[in-house]
Amino acid sequence: MNLLKLLDERAEQVLAVFAMIVMVILVFIQVIFRYVINASLSWSEELARYAHIWMVWLSASYAVRKSAHIKVEMVKNIFNMKTQKVINVIALLLWFAFALFFAWQGLSMVLSVMERGQRAAATRIPMWIVYIALPLGGFLMSFRLVQRLYFLFNSAKAAEEVETK
Repeated sequence: MNLLKLLDERAEQVLAVFAMIVMVILVFIQVIFRYVINASLSWSEELARYAHIWMVWLSASYAVRKSAHIKVEMVKNIFNMKTQKVINVIALLLWFAFALFFAWQGLSMVLSVMERGQRAAATRIPMWIVYIALPLGGFLMSFRLVQRLYFLFNSAKAAEEVETK
């Protein structure tokens, strides 16, 4: 398996799983400290929240890649295949516009936070590191939505070739 194919198929999945593992370990440590040792860690909850933010945005992009987002198919399935394809294209283009808008606004927010030098309260990490998950997730979803459009047209083209043979 070459590197590009590995990145295409596994990058978001591996990073999201890593973020989830970090989050679970941090929450587990916090529970142990709070209920067994009777002391509380000031930084673990904050870092777990940030790992959760990263996990959500990476997983959203991965779900686009796997076409696993929730969809309402009932109305679309009433129509013939050509109309369904048009509906799919319109939905993907609207979603793409939203993802790009979100990525652009997220990038604007990250630049603003960087300019102000904002830091997290307990961990003192720069907040732009946390917030960059938003534009990154938006750009990755945009990329994956372009892939979905490509797959939509290529799978239809492949199906037409099979029907003509």
